[in-house]
Amino acid sequence: MTLPSLFISHGAPDVVLQDLPATRAWADLGQRLPRPRAIVVVSAHWTTREAAVEIGDQPVTVHDFAGFAPELFQIRYPAPGDPVLAQRMVGMLEGAGLVAGGADHGFDHGVWVPLTLMYPEADIPVVVVSVQPRQDGLHHVRVGQALAPLRQEDVLIIGSGAMTHNLGALRPGSTEPPAWVTAFDDWVMAAAEAGDLPSLADWQRLGPSARLNHPSPEHFLPLLVAAGAGGGPGRLLHRSTTWGVLQMTMLSFGDEA
Repeated sequence: MTLPSLFISHGAPDVVLQDLPATRAWADLGQRLPRPRAIVVVSAHWTTREAAVEIGDQPVTVHDFAGFAPELFQIRYPAPGDPVLAQRMVGMLEGAGLVAGGADHGFDHGVWVPLTLMYPEADIPVVVVSVQPRQDGLHHVRVGQALAPLRQEDVLIIGSGAMTHNLGALRPGSTEPPAWVTAFDDWVMAAAEAGDLPSLADWQRLGPSARLNHPSPEHFLPLLVAAGAGGGPGRLLHRSTTWGVLQMTMLSFGDEA
């Protein structure tokens, strides 16, 4: 069985406590996909100079935020890690000519927010991979391509970030995005559906209002890893908006179903 790779816009941490179109889509997807033997999550909230892979056997749940409801800080996602798979992934990255290493990071909210709804039993091993904001888009496509063989081994690869992520432009209560948000989302979707990895890798130059949608790049980079791992065109799974400017777009790569 070959699983697709996914890109999930994980939104603010408190979406896990809300009944939203996006959270319902995550729960539905977790039930529709074949059960993976392990999950690899590339998280926008783990940034490193070189590629890093979580090697712990029982990673802790990290609450890497402040100012949210107290009940959010009580959530734990007690899934096991997979040190054997993690060490193998380091070798796969190094074999592709990338500098990589193992580290202890835990499950940040880019990991546990979507997984809490997709796989609430937390009984599937999870391995987290970092992003490298100092590296370019092509580097992150290559990370995904290096890890792509895992898809043929019942491993689900998820890039967890955000289609758009300008926190300075939030509009509480609004679900109608401005034109500069939808134009970027539409451009990414067109490139993904065409399987145009070179354009996606050059997103900061080619994407309309790319730097307005992403004042810093880390939340877009997981999409590039997912696209590289998918080895094929992208397919839209879900699109909605929170806070007026946060597109909760979800894509599948390498899946023709």
